[in-house]
Amino acid sequence: MKISELITKFPEEKDLGTHSRPYFNHSIEFKNIFTPRERAEMLDAAGLNMFFFPSEMITGCDLLSDSGTTSMTNEQWAALHLGDEAYGSNRGYFLVMKQIRETFGEEFFNDPNSGRPNAFIFHQGRPAEDALFTMIGRSGSGLIIPGNGHFDTTQANIKRNNMQALNLFSPELMDDSSVSHFKGSMDVGKFKRVLEQHRNKIPVSYLTITNNTGGGQPVSMENIREVSKLSHDHDIPLFFDACRFAENAWFIKQYEKGYGNKDIKTIVKEMFSCVDGFTISFKKDGLVNMGGGLFLKDNGLFIKKYPDIPDALMGYQIDKEGHPTYGGLSGRDIMTLAVGLKIAAKEEYLTYRINQVKDFGEDLHRYGLPVITPIGGHAVYLDMNKLFRDTRMKPEDFGGVAFTAILLAAYGHRAVELGNFSFGFFDKKAQKEILPEFNFVRFAIPRLRYEKKDLDSVAEAVKTLYENRDKIPPVNVIYGRDLPMRHFKARFEFRR
Repeated sequence: MKISELITKFPEEKDLGTHSRPYFNHSIEFKNIFTPRERAEMLDAAGLNMFFFPSEMITGCDLLSDSGTTSMTNEQWAALHLGDEAYGSNRGYFLVMKQIRETFGEEFFNDPNSGRPNAFIFHQGRPAEDALFTMIGRSGSGLIIPGNGHFDTTQANIKRNNMQALNLFSPELMDDSSVSHFKGSMDVGKFKRVLEQHRNKIPVSYLTITNNTGGGQPVSMENIREVSKLSHDHDIPLFFDACRFAENAWFIKQYEKGYGNKDIKTIVKEMFSCVDGFTISFKKDGLVNMGGGLFLKDNGLFIKKYPDIPDALMGYQIDKEGHPTYGGLSGRDIMTLAVGLKIAAKEEYLTYRINQVKDFGEDLHRYGLPVITPIGGHAVYLDMNKLFRDTRMKPEDFGGVAFTAILLAAYGHRAVELGNFSFGFFDKKAQKEILPEFNFVRFAIPRLRYEKKDLDSVAEAVKTLYENRDKIPPVNVIYGRDLPMRHFKARFEFRR
């Protein structure tokens, strides 16, 4: 008997409960060892601000962000050495052009010699947003950008251009009884009312996939199509904040009726067929350490409605980032992006990556911690309002800041507060804090970087802090309370 016949008598590999990773370690780096006291002293010097704490002192997991923290593949490192550093029309530019077309659709990257610019490379996502909203902001005053949940930099770029960032979160997002896998979707009922009341004040609508502000939750294809139709029926272009497009497509394949037999690439194309443009930080699902872009659909509603903007965008890009064929990136970075976009849509990679996040989140949930469920694609979100509900911690005490500081000092893991301080603001006139709808601490999982044991250690540390939450004191803001984007700048101290 041949072994090919014999193995049919045994359970199949896919039916086993545990599977090996779909990748090998390419290289490793040993950590420096620091004591809790040393970390605490450095945190005091940094004013308890996670962004100012030296990464080399993190002896656990660095879950501050999943942006640009990817461990690149051997194909990407090989491509990096082929980088062409020419000032104009470098080799990688044409490879990226080809990959953008293959990933998102032919209409999102015109031939550079066509005279119809619609693809704009930037060094990361936020200057791409800045360029778009700067151009849009010139078209009128009192403009509103409705979305399913604008992230901090998106919201800041909108506000900087004197527009209102309007969040229309799904009502299911904070409903613990809801088992929806698409809590990141836009509230269509609210969107309809906004359209009825402010149609002439809305230059574009926006969907963030997945919804980073809203618990990392995905957006359904049904919601994408519905928001697209409503927008277009009111002559309003629709854009994606597409940072985690591949992860969103994976959720659609897994949980939305009619998509189980479709591959990720097909689902991505269908998603992007609904929009007129998108901004993206390639530091997420581009699997690179640097890069971003703004892409407009050729002959889409946005270009038809604002025909002068593409040429103005190219001028803005040249002023801010350099020639359009490198857009603030080195040729090496561009080459790694051309490869990274191919890997991002691999189903085996996405399945492992998202299940790694899911396993970590479900561990915290089993420990009784109030995390947003079902677990999203790139991060686990801990609800600080619920965590401190039975303590004396008040919303304006910024318990999320205190929680992350003690987690880092005591156990060596870095997370980030994305709640009352990060998304709130201080009203100088009323002399009080204006609090946001949600109050989270986010644990963002870098791609291809950590293994299960690493995340198990984070879960145990978070569980220990939760069990001792009544010992966590409030913090005072000693600098930056009334600054824009204050969470990047502020300093804190524990209240005695």
